[in-house]
This record gives sequence, structure tokens and C-alpha cells, in this order.
Amino acid sequence: MNIKDLIKNRRKELGLTLLDIANACDVSEATVSRWESGDIVNMKRSRIAQLAKVLNVSPSLLIHDDYDFSTNYNSANKPQAPILGIVPCGEPIEAIEEVIEWIEVVPSQAKGHFGLIAKGDSMSPYILDGDILIVKYTPEVNSGKIAIVKVNGDEATCKRLMINDAGITLMPYNPTYQPMMFSPQEVEDKPVIIIGEVVEIRRRFNQK
Repeated sequence: MNIKDLIKNRRKELGLTLLDIANACDVSEATVSRWESGDIVNMKRSRIAQLAKVLNVSPSLLIHDDYDFSTNYNSANKPQAPILGIVPCGEPIEAIEEVIEWIEVVPSQAKGHFGLIAKGDSMSPYILDGDILIVKYTPEVNSGKIAIVKVNGDEATCKRLMINDAGITLMPYNPTYQPMMFSPQEVEDKPVIIIGEVVEIRRRFNQK
């Protein structure tokens, strides 16, 4: 189910009107209607939190509707997670989200996890160009952890996430790269959205 249908169906399940949702999220009825029609697809982080609360769903369900986390199994009946494309370990670039292959994972990673291929060297020497990152799909990542983050709605990057009262800082490991700092207002306006936490790094022997 995509996001627009989730919002509409969940609202009706709870017996809520467009006005009820609008009042809870501090927006107009027209805005809620556009959420449900799919005309607005990039909500501010604060709106996602408000909408998730009133609909009583996880915020992660309202962040992205293109990821397919259906369980897949290989010929040995081992669970697999989808590799959805490339994530830059450098400057953010437009996110690529399509299943390019499947990778075997442990049973605990069979659901709610996906893979990305690291591109660039801003996270070197910890993450190298070509490494496969296993990512837990969650908007809640603790400060200090490595996260996949979207900036400006469609641009993704892999960085160490630092969160404090001053906002969010995306930290590279490679000292030749500069941190990316966002104030709380910028986090909402751009928006800056946490997609998931990197829980495993795999290195292929034939990469450079």
C-alpha cells in the first residue's frame, strides 16, 4: 500500500474527517486532501510525526512508499533482502530506489531491511567504495550511529548521524570531507529525513 492510500484508509478506519487530520497537523483540509491524492509526497519531518501520531502508525510508514521489503528466499531457502541501488558516501545525489539484486541475510534481517552499495570515499576507511550496506529501515537512529539520510526529499547520503539541540550533523569519517550541518528549521524545511540505520557492512573481494 502506498502512502496516499495508507493515509486515506487509516483516516477512514479511525472515523476521522479531513478537518480532524488538518487540525491535528496544523495544516489546511486542502493539504490533507492533497496528501491523500498523492499531489504532495514530500512532507516535512514535523508533519510526518504529527500525522503518524493522529493515525496511530509508525512514522516509517509515511516516509517512503516505494521500498519493497517482501521476503525473498534463495535456492537454499535462506532469506534475502533487496539491494535497492547506490548510496553516495560523499555529496548527496538523487536517490536510486529499484531492486537490482538480492543478498542473503540472517533471519532477523529478513523483514524491514534492505541493501545499498556504497559509492565514494567520505566514509573511508570504515566504509569503502563498493561495500554493501545492510540497512534497517527506521526513522529512529541514535546519535553516533551510521545512517542513510535523505536531504531535499530526493537526495540520499550515508553518514555518521549526530543529533543535538543545534540540529543534525552528518559526519564523514574521511577528514578531507566537511560535515553537513542542518539547524532544526532546515531539518523541517529541506526536509532532512532519516531512512534507516546501517547495521552491517559487507566487502566484496573483487572490488577495488
